[in-house]
Parts: sequence; structure tokens; C-alpha cells
Amino acid sequence: MFVSPAYAQDGGAAAGIISIIPFILIFVIMYFLLIRPQQKKMKEHQAMVSALRRGDQVVTQGGIIGKVVKVKEDGEAEVEIADGVKVRILKQTIANVISKTEPATKD
Repeated sequence: MFVSPAYAQDGGAAAGIISIIPFILIFVIMYFLLIRPQQKKMKEHQAMVSALRRGDQVVTQGGIIGKVVKVKEDGEAEVEIADGVKVRILKQTIANVISKTEPATKD
């Protein structure tokens, strides 16, 4: 008398797909707002570090400004931060190149 009859529900698979759509949309939005710009920034930084030459003015991530004296193959660079004061740094810690030197022309 107080119990209502139970009816079978149709469309259980469609409801499952509809509940997944918000998660897919969140992932797509996160990709375009966070992941893709970060990958682009990393690619630009990698290109900047690989194009590093002797004579370039650089800023390290620690805020030290100096001139590149020697670029080594093992991922290091020698930077002169004052007259006669040279430090070895990792090329990946270079945050910005202030001024680039022109490559020597072959005459």
C-alpha cells in the first residue's frame, strides 16, 4: 500500500558518457591554458641556451649579470661577472640573454 512499484531504467550507457564529458572538457581546457604554453616556453628556453655564444650578456636565474667567456660542451658555461672574476654555471640556469654578439663572418 505504501510501497511504489520499481521500474527498470533505460539509457544507463548514455548517462555514463554524459557524466564523463565534464572531465574531458576540464582536461582540454587545462591543456590549452597550462600544458601547451609551458611546453612552448621550454622549447624557446632550450633554443636560447643552445644558441649561447662567447660574448653574450646573460642573466642567471639567481639574478647575476655577466658576460659569457666560454661555452663548454658538457652543459656548462664560464661567465665573467666582474673584471677577472669568472664563475662556472650550468647553461640551463641562464634565464635571459640581454645582448647577443654577432657571429664572425668568413672573409
